[in-house]
Amino acid sequence: MRRLVLLFLCTTLTLLAQARRDRPRLPGEDWVQLFNGKDFTGWIPVGQEKWTVEDGAIHGVAVTKSYGYLKTEKSYKDFHLALRFKCEGDGNSGVFFHVDFKPGTADVSQGLQFEIDCTIGQHTGGIYGDGRQWIVWPAPENELVVRHGEWNEYLLKVEGNRYVSRLNGVPMVDFTDPGPRSFDGPIALQLHSGGRGNMLFKDIWIRDLSKR
Repeated sequence: MRRLVLLFLCTTLTLLAQARRDRPRLPGEDWVQLFNGKDFTGWIPVGQEKWTVEDGAIHGVAVTKSYGYLKTEKSYKDFHLALRFKCEGDGNSGVFFHVDFKPGTADVSQGLQFEIDCTIGQHTGGIYGDGRQWIVWPAPENELVVRHGEWNEYLLKVEGNRYVSRLNGVPMVDFTDPGPRSFDGPIALQLHSGGRGNMLFKDIWIRDLSKR
């Protein structure tokens, strides 16, 4: 009898596990960790700036007067990205999407960035790039949302030509680009030129919505 009970339990658990694997994922179950908190698996440095992993966070420090990036190996068309960042210094940073670089350089050849700059009035949450400079920036009353020297929560959405950012729970921009110039490519963390960048990133998660 005991063997029959154990066999029944094993069979039931196997069927339940199979049913869970076979069922469609519910909304929100498709978030995956983009940074494992231990090393740079899945990431590629671009340029000569210093990138390390410290206490479960990515630490980027500018050591030259040039730009530096840490990009994903994988490309993304549409996605939702959640992360936390902290500005340790007074340098400028950002999260690029659909990015590419001129071969052998840290010169961006395509892509936009969601701005990060903890100096008040520098439009964190706004969108810049693709040779057009500023595309859109937050409303003036939202320029004070960013916090220097503290962890900030960033939620970024790219769906077709619609770009959305939320900072510390506050909607910053919701913009539909009438003339997009880039459509696919890696995501990259940036250290701005000037040698002052000192940035921390952690808890990086992504929902890949790309359809190819």
